[in-house]
Amino acid sequence: MDDTAQNQGLTPEEKPIATNDAGLETNQKPTTSQIQKLDDKIKSVSLPQELREKVVAMVDRLRLIGNDSSFFIELDSASRYIDWVTNLPWDKASSDVLNLAHAKEVLDKNHFGLTDVKNNILEYLAIMIMKANKDKAELSNFARAPIISLVGLAGVGKTSIAYSIAEALGRKIERIPFGGMGSATQLRGKTRLFADSEPGLIIKALKHAGTNNPVILLDEIDRVSEDARADIMGVLIELLDPEQNSSFTDHFIDYPVNLSNVLFIATSNNTKDISTAVLDRLEIIQMPSYSDVEKITIGKQFIFPKALAVSGMTSSNLMIADEVWEDFIIRPLGYDPGLRSLQRVLNGVVRKVAYNMLTGLLPQDKQFILNMQNIKQYVSQW
Repeated sequence: MDDTAQNQGLTPEEKPIATNDAGLETNQKPTTSQIQKLDDKIKSVSLPQELREKVVAMVDRLRLIGNDSSFFIELDSASRYIDWVTNLPWDKASSDVLNLAHAKEVLDKNHFGLTDVKNNILEYLAIMIMKANKDKAELSNFARAPIISLVGLAGVGKTSIAYSIAEALGRKIERIPFGGMGSATQLRGKTRLFADSEPGLIIKALKHAGTNNPVILLDEIDRVSEDARADIMGVLIELLDPEQNSSFTDHFIDYPVNLSNVLFIATSNNTKDISTAVLDRLEIIQMPSYSDVEKITIGKQFIFPKALAVSGMTSSNLMIADEVWEDFIIRPLGYDPGLRSLQRVLNGVVRKVAYNMLTGLLPQDKQFILNMQNIKQYVSQW
């Protein structure tokens, strides 16, 4: 006799409860444990009071819904939202390194030349440090320094300077690429009314940094999509204005987020495609092109040794004669304001020499010297 026949005539209290392999009742949804996890997550972090009340109300609504058919839809939406707001660094900040000598040391270590640029940056840092030291109880003074905008041709070191500033201050850095950005929602997020809603890049940067005072690099703000330029510039105005960014509202979070502790650094190739209102909020530092002498020094002291180290070789395996640097290494295709072509040439030379050594075309136990007689075999442009 099957179970159905056996259970006929029994009262509801007498009928056995159907369970699955895990021992859970198949006619019930495990709502209690899931809601409890959300409760625990909310209690485990420090949230602004209004936001805490908002997420608690979400959880209470889930309790009211109970086993209703819409429960899991509501649960998914609430869980994603609560996960984001509880992982944002509302009151977590890193300690700043307020030492001008340390900042100068970092800049000099990472960048050869660029004396005027480094001096300008150190002057801004000096003002920031003086403000912070004057009243350590108001650290917002430190964060409200002028927003630096590095303007220069491709490859002159704008992005690496930004990373050096973050290192000098002891802050984490998050990069937001603006090249080709086609919608302001990429910065401000998408409202939770949409199934594919998510926070914008600003909130994502804060969550990834884990602190509320990182350096956020707004990279190539002049290269946004033309169709979306006006909307994106509108968001930038809010981000870069100290009077507004203390209550930045992401459409997904839907609660004001204080960005006044964030140090924003913008980069661009030029300023013609940046709105006047945005430029008015920036302290522009022009990044000059490298001279041939500077590029030769950088190539010899930094780029070439690094390329050798990556390949597993040393100067005892490969040396570049002084006579070929200016015309063949620095300017293989004419003038280049940056360092990227120099990196490509030197990396290419190292790869070809390594290949020839491993295939027996060059001896591995002797130093190979790149000179005028063999340069055309190793610099492909020639």
